[in-house]
Amino acid sequence: MSAAAPIKSWLRCYRCWSQDLEVQVHYEGIHRIDPVTGKRADVVDELQEAVVQCLDCMHDQPHLVFHNDRIEPVEDRWERMVAGTPWVASCTVTVEADAVETCSGPEAADSLAYAAFGDHGTREFFTHVRFHKHEDDQIVVHLLVELYARSNDEATSVLEEAARGGLTITSLAEESRPPASTGSGDHPH
Repeated sequence: MSAAAPIKSWLRCYRCWSQDLEVQVHYEGIHRIDPVTGKRADVVDELQEAVVQCLDCMHDQPHLVFHNDRIEPVEDRWERMVAGTPWVASCTVTVEADAVETCSGPEAADSLAYAAFGDHGTREFFTHVRFHKHEDDQIVVHLLVELYARSNDEATSVLEEAARGGLTITSLAEESRPPASTGSGDHPH
């Protein structure tokens, strides 16, 4: 399958398969003003961020992006997340101490997860930082990570590619998929 697959196969929540999605678009731009018409003219700078969210289970959909005024699948991610099952890994990631913005307070878990796995740790994986410890100029982050994959090998590979430091996986187990949000039974095969 690829992004050319029927839209119905990828335009759904990867957790509950609902197709009740919304995109939240945030736009920030700086434009020159045309002195004759008073209208926006040249773009000086612009930034657009968009998040697709499931309205049934409220989870973000990192396998989907908003591009050219439409939702599109992320090629290397959508099949794994939609057709895969949840896997839970107990692991450690050893990172340089200066890669961690903060390791205490309310922002610590996100900061440690980001230091360990980058955007995957804050957008795609469900991370639970169990604890961390300082070793000289490094920090060892102990986490439970839920991710979606089609096999043990794929789950291991995704963790290895995302890890931003030395990764040790102490256990990796497949979990059952949460039930579908609708009774229609049209799950991807």
